[in-house]
Amino acid sequence: MAVNAASVKELRERTGAGMLDCKKALEEANGDLSKAADILREKGLSAAANKAGRIATEGTVESYIHAGGRIGVLVEVNCETDFVGKTDQFREFVKDVAMHIAASSPLYVRREEVPQDALDKEREILTAQALNEGKPANIVQKMVEGRLGKYYEEYCLMEQPFVKDPDKTIGQLVNEKVATIGENITIRRFVRFELGEGLEKKQENFAEEVMAQVKK
Repeated sequence: MAVNAASVKELRERTGAGMLDCKKALEEANGDLSKAADILREKGLSAAANKAGRIATEGTVESYIHAGGRIGVLVEVNCETDFVGKTDQFREFVKDVAMHIAASSPLYVRREEVPQDALDKEREILTAQALNEGKPANIVQKMVEGRLGKYYEEYCLMEQPFVKDPDKTIGQLVNEKVATIGENITIRRFVRFELGEGLEKKQENFAEEVMAQVKK
């Protein structure tokens, strides 16, 4: 299919790949930007793919405290050089990540970190749900694996939709920053505290509260 120049430009900004490579990837993905970005990474043509193996040990630890002190986040994000780690662009990105963690409550950075026992339990629950829905046994396993994607999207930071721009995931946001900053960037770890966590209390929508605070 024919692709427009605006889509090519956006994909290039997102991945750092060449214009012709972006055009070909978009054509192959029928204009889907996310699929095209994946195609470029698979071919090793995106800036994120080319830089992924480079060591990132510099960076910063950023904090985010929600108004009133009810939620606190510490996140470590690494880059390759101390120079980049001190730039406003990098620090603003890390602040956005910390704010997102406060709002979206991820449990893990990436799916590879999910403990096997947690996955086994989730598969057991999803299998029981599918069987209770009357699904044939021969397709239950495929359904379970498909629904696990929702689990990863809910609990893995890199796969969550970015709260300030839900059209992209945190993983895609990282790739964009790699392309624009020019260094490998890795979200290494985080910790999130919520006042009274584990205690019985009134349910609140912290995602909406955090975003309202950001927009003030």
